[in-house]
Amino acid sequence: MTDYPETVRIGTRGSELALWQAEHVAGLLRAAYPAALVEIVVFTTRGDRVLDTPLPLIGGKGLFTAELEAALRDGEIDLAVHSLKDLPTDDPDGLTVGAVVERATVNDVLVSRSGAVLDELPEGATVGTSSRRRAAQLLNRRPDLRVADIRGNVPTRISKALAPDGPYDAVVLACAGLERLGRLDVVSEVLPLDVMLPAPGQGALGIQCRDEAGSLALLRPLNHAETGVAVTAERAFLAALGGGCAVPIAAYAHVEAGRVHLRGRVSALDGSRRIDVSISGAVQQEAGGLRRAEAARLGQTLAREALRRGAGDILEAVP
Repeated sequence: MTDYPETVRIGTRGSELALWQAEHVAGLLRAAYPAALVEIVVFTTRGDRVLDTPLPLIGGKGLFTAELEAALRDGEIDLAVHSLKDLPTDDPDGLTVGAVVERATVNDVLVSRSGAVLDELPEGATVGTSSRRRAAQLLNRRPDLRVADIRGNVPTRISKALAPDGPYDAVVLACAGLERLGRLDVVSEVLPLDVMLPAPGQGALGIQCRDEAGSLALLRPLNHAETGVAVTAERAFLAALGGGCAVPIAAYAHVEAGRVHLRGRVSALDGSRRIDVSISGAVQQEAGGLRRAEAARLGQTLAREALRRGAGDILEAVP
């Protein structure tokens, strides 16, 4: 007899990066439970099928997650692995994020055809991104740029960026994805946080499961306490502002010496205005890790400060 399932089925999207992420979690599970059989089940989500429309226009909530969540509820799979930045901040009925594994690099990077860094791109250069958060921060730094939508998986976006006759002079991608795929060779610049603050949860993998004791116990050895606390603060900031993946909200938190340090940013779509806020606070230890509720309160407090400074006006202008 074991106190965990003999077979654990992990659901994932089918892109090269998503499969890497699922295999990474599978490896962690096999290390924690050597006798378990870990299987990977691949799904195609709406976000994968609709490739000719900018992401914000599709209707972002659950765009890359709904099919996996349905399979979890139906018992077709036991776990689903997501890039945490793609997960809505509200747990669906009956499901929860049971673990967050240790985070990779949080920064965004520039991949440019010429190898130029952001400040060296020629005036009027075209930069590809499907993220309003990235577009707004690019235009805040370089209002002369032309920001154009780009879709496709990470290798596809790299190819578009480097194509000699392509429409893009550069693209912006998450560094974590390039790290995981072994493609840091194409990076022209790791964008500093002062220039490009990441999406809440960027660089972290969330493992979604049914909200039941057995699933939560299964995932406990995989959870990275400091990453979990940091992304809790970031996602609480996002949720308190009423935002999702289609709004220009950025946040980054890290834990140091028992304190959470959280930065938040709300940007106008045209880059003309940017509100930066920050907060720090102690996070106490508890059985099994750090108290996420305290990190969530920090995020909520910081969101109120952003609203006090005018973030609501910026967000109301987002279509």
